[in-house]
Amino acid sequence: MGQAVFEPLLSIGPRVRKSPFFEATRRHGARAFTVYNHMYMPTVYTDPVDEYWKLVQGVTLWDVACERQIEVTGPDAARFVQYLTPRNLSKLRVGAGLYVLLTAEDGGIVNDAVLLRLEEQRFWLSPGDGDALLWAQGAALHSGMQVSIAEPDVSPLQLQGPRSPEVARALFGDPVLELGYYRLRETRLEGIPLVVARTGWSGEVGFEIYLRDASRGDELWERVMAAGRPWQIAPIAPSTIRSVEGGLLSYVSDIRREDDPFTLGLGRLVDLEQEADFIGKAALRRIAAEGVKRRLVGLEIDGEPLAAGNDGFWLVHGADGVRGHVTRCVHSPRLKKNIGLANVPAALAVPGTGLDIDAPGGRRGARVVPTPFVESKRKILRPDS
Repeated sequence: MGQAVFEPLLSIGPRVRKSPFFEATRRHGARAFTVYNHMYMPTVYTDPVDEYWKLVQGVTLWDVACERQIEVTGPDAARFVQYLTPRNLSKLRVGAGLYVLLTAEDGGIVNDAVLLRLEEQRFWLSPGDGDALLWAQGAALHSGMQVSIAEPDVSPLQLQGPRSPEVARALFGDPVLELGYYRLRETRLEGIPLVVARTGWSGEVGFEIYLRDASRGDELWERVMAAGRPWQIAPIAPSTIRSVEGGLLSYVSDIRREDDPFTLGLGRLVDLEQEADFIGKAALRRIAAEGVKRRLVGLEIDGEPLAAGNDGFWLVHGADGVRGHVTRCVHSPRLKKNIGLANVPAALAVPGTGLDIDAPGGRRGARVVPTPFVESKRKILRPDS
């Protein structure tokens, strides 16, 4: 007889941090968690396909307090934040944000992040999974700049989906609907201090609600859920299906330390002509001049619908052997096909190129295709329009 195979479990204990919304997520049906930035994060309430449809058709609430904020303050805060990223921040004004990459001396990506500018010399970085706080503190140590790098008492929720503007208006009134994409405002909800931003990782219209007092996490969660009941709000986990459809990249999976921005098709986030210096500038100039050797590409994958995504990097085979790996893949319910992202040699990045994938159950054929598979939605349609 074969050896029994058990489903893996994640033990909950005091060593890993719990978000201010942790108990609320358990009350509302979270059935599985992962550890992200040293904190528990829900990964499923019902099932990924059910949660996907709730996201793309309605309104959903996510506990993403694991997006631990890095606060940069001090007389040289603006200059230091520019030092961390190759994106030109010279036009970033107070009350606005940008998606940025943090690069190393060799041009590799340390992390990706949402950057928000709250004051002239106060910034928040909301990074992917990794120790970006330690990286920033290390970079500041010998920079010669007067900055303070700390983790503030800030815990984000994401309110995402086409009905999210209606819930946001119920919570914060009409002015929240005037927020442009990647814009933010400080506010209070029944005395709870918050920052509301038009950001998110859903591919759908949405908001991030940054709680600034962890002691009121349970209260905030229940207030958002109560406001959303007329629109059948549902708590879900971040949707891998929708993020792959939209080409929204995930650090450690799609983005690795050895990848540079050009490999990932993110050259638009690099300004090599700006006067300001940043970590990795010389290396990125060299890479841009020489051309990239690898590319992150979209894939359509043959065969029966993938019941679950890849739990490791599946090998990609070209005509002359192993040539790369699948970073993430899913079955898209609306496209009715298996789709994914893969890191391959630049010569294989041409749309239409045929590849083979080592998947559980046997090898599958695949083709390189353009991304995104489904465009992200950014424009708010006013609920009364």
